This record gives sequence, C-alpha cells and structure tokens, in this order.
Amino acid sequence: MLSFWEKQSFLHYDYLIVGSGIVGLSAAASLIEKDKNARILVLERGIFPTGASTKNAGFACFGSLTEILADLKIMSSDQVVSLVNERYQGLLSLRKRLGDTQIGFLQHGGYELISEKELPALEKIDMVNDLLFPLFENNVYELKNERISQFGFDKNFTKSLVFNPYEGQIDTGKMMQSLLRYVQSKGVTVLNQCEVMQIEDIAEQEMVKVWVKNYIDSENIVFSAPKIIVCTNAFTSKFFPLENITAGRGQVLVTEPIPNLKIKGTFHFDEGFYYFRNFENQLIFGGGRNIDFETENTLKIAITQKIMNNLEEKLRTIILPNQSFQIAHRWAGIMAFGKEKKPIVKYHSPNIILAVRMGGMGVAIGTQIGKQVADLACN
Repeated sequence: MLSFWEKQSFLHYDYLIVGSGIVGLSAAASLIEKDKNARILVLERGIFPTGASTKNAGFACFGSLTEILADLKIMSSDQVVSLVNERYQGLLSLRKRLGDTQIGFLQHGGYELISEKELPALEKIDMVNDLLFPLFENNVYELKNERISQFGFDKNFTKSLVFNPYEGQIDTGKMMQSLLRYVQSKGVTVLNQCEVMQIEDIAEQEMVKVWVKNYIDSENIVFSAPKIIVCTNAFTSKFFPLENITAGRGQVLVTEPIPNLKIKGTFHFDEGFYYFRNFENQLIFGGGRNIDFETENTLKIAITQKIMNNLEEKLRTIILPNQSFQIAHRWAGIMAFGKEKKPIVKYHSPNIILAVRMGGMGVAIGTQIGKQVADLACN
C-alpha cells in the first residue's frame, strides 16, 4: 500500500529508462545534459546491472583485422567503416564524459594473434588500412611479430601478431561506478531490484505505464512517464519477443597474480571469439562461445565445464605455455546479437523507444547509442 506522499513524489517522471547498464545510464546522462531539470528514473532489476555492463572483460576496442575482414564478407565497405567509426567515437565520448582516470583507461594498444589458417588475412592489411584511413588519418594495423617472443606466446599457434595502437583497456567496475555517480550527481534517480513485469503504451494519453514487482506486498508498483527507453539488451525479448535479438553468453576467467607477467595490452584471436588482457599482473581471458553456439545462446548467467575447459586449455597451450598459473575466479555475462550487426535504436510504439542489441560492443558503442536514443526521445 502506497502513501499519499509516495504517489505524489515517487511515481511520475518525464522519462523512464529500463536497465542501468552502460546504454541505460548513457541515455540518462544525455537526457539530463540536454535538460538539467528533467525528472528521470532508471529501473534496474538487479543489485548491479544484470547483463554484461559489469561483467565484460574491459576492452576499449573496435574490431580486429580478421573481424573486419569477416564483416566485409557480409556488409558493404561503407557499412563497415560506419560501424568502426561508431565504436571508436563511442569510446572517445565515454572517455571525454567521465575522464580516463575515472574509468581506468590505459592505452596499451590491441593485438591479434594470427594462426596459420589466418595468414592470408595479412595480405589485406593495406586494403583495410586504406579503408579506415579517413577515420584515423593513419594506418591502424601493423605487424609486430617480434613481440610474439616478448609476450611468451606459443609460436606453433601464433604465426604473426597484428598491432593496433588505438585500442586500450578499461576497469569495468570503475567505469560503471563513475557513470552511476555522474548521472546521480545531476539528479537522475536510479532504483535497483526493480523488476519490470509489464510495459504499456497508452498512446491516446501520451503516457507509458510500467508495472514493477513489489517485494513488500502483492500489489505491483506502477510508474509512469510520457516516454520510456528500454535498454535491456538481450533481456528485451521478455517484453518484445518479435524483435530480432539472440542472447549470447560470454564466459570469463581471471588468474591469480602471475609474477613477472609479460603480457600487457588487449588481445584477440579466432576472429575475436577469444579475448584476453592483463589487469596489472593478472590475466583476464574469455570467449569460446563459437565452440558451442547452441548452448551459449541463452539468458542463463552460468559457466559451463565445456567452455571453461576450452579456455584453460588455450591459456595453458597458447597464451601462457611456459608459465604456471592458477584460476582465481570465473563468471559469465549475457550479450545480444542479431541478423544485422547494427543495434536496434527505434520507436517500438508512439511512446516506447528501444536501444538494444549491442552485439558484444556495449562498451564501445554504449555512449553513442545513449546519445542517439536521447535525441530520439527529445524530438
């Protein structure tokens, strides 16, 4: 049972946002930057953001050489350039808004381990560099084969090493805490453990109502606003099952501190399906969903023996072949993919806007998508 005061002060807003991940909070940030007096409520079903925003490996990246070549097989060159630009500009916007120190940004560069079967990709480095030159006014990819020994990688697997100086790493926890503090300092309200049960667009009243599960009594709490932005990524199918969204689980592990760890930077191999980085003298390593797509297309946040065994085996044989290590922790997060690589940013109905399907690139594009959806909501 709600009081008169609760009904007066807590239920009605100018904008509702469902999901407090990087996209939801970035949308809130863009809205409050446009109108400092806007009443904005962000609803989050978890204690922390539920999908991938606090569970990713902390990569400030926009695409490895083989990823871009794979994209060029299914997209036009203009579309690929646009995608890379959106990712890179998104990272610059995130850094500008919060500051490098606040997100733990370190520009150690990005690398791709090239296996024997991928060696033909090296013949296309110049073509890809020419394609991206207008964005960076410099070459993005270059060979750094001398660093294979420096980092200690297995030479039977790693036939070449491609370097990209524009990529870096972030501290995911610091970044999300900073983004949360940023929006709250500007007057945005964020409520956690608020599971949205139903969303209804009452178009004739220019009003959206949202029913949130009430853990205190049986009556759900109803919030309302003229506009709602849904930023629930893979979990959007609960509300809008007809949208083309497929969940993709990412499993990750981190080692105990490794004395004299040689690896510094962000690294990918196998068209980006595997990714690892140092965090000080620990190694974070994730991926492998391509060996079991059927199982990994799920909303279940859990780890599996199959993927973890695969990660440990690659850690032992490819990444740290001559070093002993121990696993400190394992976890998983949920990403969202679709037939197209582009995110869904659109009006679903007159007053409901979607900003979902980040394609595993939420860190890179989340800030830009937040701005796009805020512009959409204000027009």
